[in-house]
Amino acid sequence: MTTAKRLTAIAVLGLAAIVISVNTSAAGVKSDSEVKITAASGKPDSSGKQIVTITLAHNPDWHTYANPVGNDSFTTNQTLVTIKAKTKPTSIKIDYPTGKLHKDKDVGDYSVYEGKVEIKATVVRAEGDTSPLEVSVKIVACNDKKGMCLLPATVKLAVKE
Repeated sequence: MTTAKRLTAIAVLGLAAIVISVNTSAAGVKSDSEVKITAASGKPDSSGKQIVTITLAHNPDWHTYANPVGNDSFTTNQTLVTIKAKTKPTSIKIDYPTGKLHKDKDVGDYSVYEGKVEIKATVVRAEGDTSPLEVSVKIVACNDKKGMCLLPATVKLAVKE
């Protein structure tokens, strides 16, 4: 094989690798295009405790990684909720639901969220703080039937009492 043919073959293989990598990440499409995230809360009680409900509504055949995901290979992809207020809350406790076990002979078992999932957060507000809460939810959405995952997304929501 001549050098020119060899270089052409390498270039074709390189281009094929680029096309494959673009297809597997859906060409820049973010995870929040397949998962709708909303948040709502009640008023804080007399002790400043406020319950926030974060809802993830997955489109059919899509899932996000549960928290905890149960597999070290996917820890950075697990769903993560953070909450902030104008004045730092006294405490924040996030109660993630148990995910659905996904068995995978290649990478090991892990847990996912599918369909409609509610995550509960208990926030103890700083005394006198009535500012809106900023709820951030980081997700990575995947579709096993399509053999693809989308780019990570962080959805930020302002939640008022």
